[in-house]
Amino acid sequence: MAETVAAPEIRPLVPHLRIGATREEDYLFGSKCSTCGAMYAGPRLFCGKCSASGPFEEVKFGRDAEVHVFTIIHQATPYVKAPYVAAIVDLPEGVSINTNIEVDPKPENVKFGMKLKMYTEKASEDKEGNTYIAYRYRPA
Repeated sequence: MAETVAAPEIRPLVPHLRIGATREEDYLFGSKCSTCGAMYAGPRLFCGKCSASGPFEEVKFGRDAEVHVFTIIHQATPYVKAPYVAAIVDLPEGVSINTNIEVDPKPENVKFGMKLKMYTEKASEDKEGNTYIAYRYRPA
């Protein structure tokens, strides 16, 4: 009997990233509690604010963000190129997320409150040929 091999897929690296037909159509999404209105990145089972178990409305986030806090990572695992800028950014929808910022990793190149735009790119590929897409930010 012949073994069936699945066709390689394009997959998000994190659960709060939706993959579109092109990288320009990719977007981050979150959940909004229908009881109290609290917003979260990604899918949610329970609300941390009011303890409701749903329902949650899916909300598509825009590509804009603003630097809340950042650090420059100088040592990383062997497969990650260092140094790089890691940050927590605030989205206009009221949610904060972790990300990397594409700039020359020097303190003078990143400022608190700096405006950013999201983009997506291939982060890795597994041995079955599946491509994993990650989101990152660069100065707007």
